[in-house]
Amino acid sequence: MTLRQDIHSSGIPVLCRSCEGRRRGICGALDPDRLVALAKTSSRHKIEPGVELIGDCEAVGSYSNVLSGVVKLTKSLSDGRQQIVALRFAPDFLGRPFKVESEISAEAATVVTLCSFPKSVLERMMKDSPELEHRLLRQALDELDAAREWMVTLGRKTASEKVASFLFMIALNIDSSVNPTASSAAFDLPLTRADISDFLGLTNETVSRQLTRLRVEGVIRIENKRHVRVESVGRLEQRCGGRRPRQFE
Repeated sequence: MTLRQDIHSSGIPVLCRSCEGRRRGICGALDPDRLVALAKTSSRHKIEPGVELIGDCEAVGSYSNVLSGVVKLTKSLSDGRQQIVALRFAPDFLGRPFKVESEISAEAATVVTLCSFPKSVLERMMKDSPELEHRLLRQALDELDAAREWMVTLGRKTASEKVASFLFMIALNIDSSVNPTASSAAFDLPLTRADISDFLGLTNETVSRQLTRLRVEGVIRIENKRHVRVESVGRLEQRCGGRRPRQFE
């Protein structure tokens, strides 16, 4: 019997063939040989919500691709106060190449699946692969653009627009298997109300009022306090104010 070989998956490790990280993440910049080499050193982990992935000022020994779930990144002050500064979704890359210590904390906001690999292996590949280095540089610049856009959200948007922007971001990013052009969306809120308030710079009461307002006006439906249904993503986007942020494209 003759087995057909798919030219698009020839030489690709079995576990990598359906991985979003290979198609849209950093692994998409690797040729089959380098992908095989990376796969041999990688491991997959399922992380429960609330588990810290890396702490502030902790030595960096590995990097990861987010395969599913949501990771929250937090920055701490010397007196213990914290601020959620970003969220990471599949197939985002977790880590800061060539950094000895982490300057942020990363925590699983939901059940998270990661594909992790040694820091030394990836950094060695970066030196030999301009494509991988370019992909990581592009991601870093995209994150910088997103951070600037989020500064505008926090500094200039109304409370209603902030909450709508948050929901819009989640709707487009929380499930990488869903068509980003879909007209509707459904998801469980990945953050608690307190975390949403922290992320948006609002009080818990204000977040609750704005969620209720969006629900009463028919923009969203909320079931069991955390499950959100968006019947019209376009209508939700209109409530975000201003142009569509880069982070959400």
